[in-house]
This record gives sequence, C-alpha cells and structure tokens, in this order.
Amino acid sequence: MAELTTIARPYAKAAFDFAVEHQAVEKWAEMLNFAALVSENETMKPLLAGVMASDRLADLFIKVCGEQMDAHGQNLIKVMAENDRLEVLPAVAQQYAEYRLEWAKEVEASVVSATPLAETQIEQICASLEKRLARKVKLNCSVDAKLIAGIIIKAGDLVIDGSVRGKLDRLSDKLQS
Repeated sequence: MAELTTIARPYAKAAFDFAVEHQAVEKWAEMLNFAALVSENETMKPLLAGVMASDRLADLFIKVCGEQMDAHGQNLIKVMAENDRLEVLPAVAQQYAEYRLEWAKEVEASVVSATPLAETQIEQICASLEKRLARKVKLNCSVDAKLIAGIIIKAGDLVIDGSVRGKLDRLSDKLQS
C-alpha cells in the first residue's frame, strides 16, 4: 500500500496543482474518481497488466471513460499509460481527495453514537470540532448500540472516546495492571 501511495503521489499532486491553477478542483475530483472506477473494473484489470501497447491502452481507456474525461484528463491517462501506471488510479484519486480536503481546509469526521443524535447535537459537535481543528468539518454519523451510551469521534488522527464501552474498557485495563 505504501508503494502505491508513493507511485500515486506525483500524479495526484500534478493533477491537483493543475486543477487549482485552472479552478477545476471539483471537476478533476470527478474525473479521477471515474477513472479509478474504470481501472478497478473486472474487464479492464487484465488489460492494465501490460499486455497491450501503452498508446492503444490509453486510447481504449479514454474511449471507455467517454465524456467523463476532458482533454487534460485524457493527457494524464496517456502519461500514466506510457509509464504503466494506470493500475494506481484508485490511489491517485485517494491522494487527490486528501489534497483537496487540505486545500479546502475541510476534514471528514465520523461520529459513532449509541443512539441516533438529534440535529442540535450534531450541530454542536460540528461547531466544537470546527473550533478545535480550525477547519470546516463534514460529519458522517452512525449508530452502534454496543457503545452502551455516549459517542466516539474520529477526525484524522484525533480520536475522542466518550462512550461508556470505552470507559469500561479503560477501567478494566487499569484493574488488570
């Protein structure tokens, strides 16, 4: 996985820098996500293994993508095909998404609660996280009854475990040591 990230990083960075320069950040995100889906398709995977000439593979890939790719996106596909790197498109799309979130000063946070949260609670959590992280926060909420009560918040490297299950686990660890 680390190798894929290393290979994908320069492509993602180049695409992101180009997108910012041309004010097309969202368009590039859509193109890269679509190209990643195409590269993961069961029919396309064997073709990406290098059995086809790079220019023919690039043409085929671009035809499959159709109108989803503009001329600049097609150029990226051609360059990646020349370097036998089309199989890392999912990692490129993921790396691009990380650059996009950093650029937009956004962070995705997940909130897992024992019971469904009220809209006011979600707004309070969002406001608190935005203040603490100095970024715009996008919350993904889910419910897990195993928590007994409370919530767990994860945003990047930050984990806040305010669940009863977490407190019981920590108490159990202290009693055992």
